[in-house]
Amino acid sequence: MTAARPPLVADPDLVTPEWLTQVLRHAGAIDAGTNVSSFEASSIGTGQVGANVRYALSYDRTAPRAPATVVGKFSSRDAASAAAGVATLTYETEVAFYRELADTVDISRPQCHFAELRSGTADVVLVMEDIAPAEQGDQIAGCTVRQAGLAIEEAARLHGPRWGDPALNELSWLERGGTVEAMAAMYGDVWGTFVERYRATLDPVTLAAGPQFAALAPRLLADRSSPRAPVHSDYRLDNMLFGTGGAARPLTVVDWQTVRLDVGPSDVAYFLGSAFEPERRRLCERDLLVRYHRALVEDYGVDDYPFDHCWRDYVRSSYSSLLMAVFASMLVGRTDRGDAMFMAMASRSAQMAADLDAPAVIKGG
Repeated sequence: MTAARPPLVADPDLVTPEWLTQVLRHAGAIDAGTNVSSFEASSIGTGQVGANVRYALSYDRTAPRAPATVVGKFSSRDAASAAAGVATLTYETEVAFYRELADTVDISRPQCHFAELRSGTADVVLVMEDIAPAEQGDQIAGCTVRQAGLAIEEAARLHGPRWGDPALNELSWLERGGTVEAMAAMYGDVWGTFVERYRATLDPVTLAAGPQFAALAPRLLADRSSPRAPVHSDYRLDNMLFGTGGAARPLTVVDWQTVRLDVGPSDVAYFLGSAFEPERRRLCERDLLVRYHRALVEDYGVDDYPFDHCWRDYVRSSYSSLLMAVFASMLVGRTDRGDAMFMAMASRSAQMAADLDAPAVIKGG
């Protein structure tokens, strides 16, 4: 018999051994005779909309199969960031992903023991598998081509299983079209504030890309010519944990707060447009997109989506990291690392759009 569903505990300071016992019993991670007797808590990660806490667990009896640690994810303790999480439905989206979609895709992600929230508020908690000792990627430093290859393969494992699946339209939380359209409508005003704050660190290519995207947004939003799939939408290095020392899971993707329906290559463009300095990206991006497309075809039978169409969708998505940097930097609490990350995302994405002549591809339909 499944244990009773635990109550919502949305404040990490209120987590108790008794509550963690309830959570792990409900998930089937420990048996009815095992109790969490104590824990040690420590903050982890660099998230700006969520706060992550690792719990090192002690039990009242020997329990070889019980998890030694788990990770609790809560809303941000920064009021502005928490308000942004509520307004953009990011907390609700992540809970819905783990409840309704995660088990239908193949991408490597943490096992979720418990996910609960109070709708319309920042009261949210997820208790998940701890992926330690995997190492978090660094959005500012970038990654190797080998690591990028792992990320591209995992992207195909997210998109492929539900590629063009009409049943996805029944998941109302997954259709964030209204949110995207609202962002596009507000973009001009937000761009002005973004430039005012960061002008000293914005290069000419990035300054030109902002108004350029605003003019192209209506065409991008109107296009529905490509199959859609669940996309991560914040598919970047800070949301990736890389295994060390021959780990069985070389890459685990986290932070499922922005999942929506879109074209699959949008995740690839978002990733490659921010993970590399332009010189390195230019050398490897086509080969990596070929690798992604091959996985769709060979592993998931996507046989009505030629590579030229895939490349077109990739180029049309090349502003995506710039768009995220502009909005996210204005919504979340400001930090030095956050500023550096948003500048890297914006400038690399803008240069990608310029290199690929994205305006011409978008105007060409």
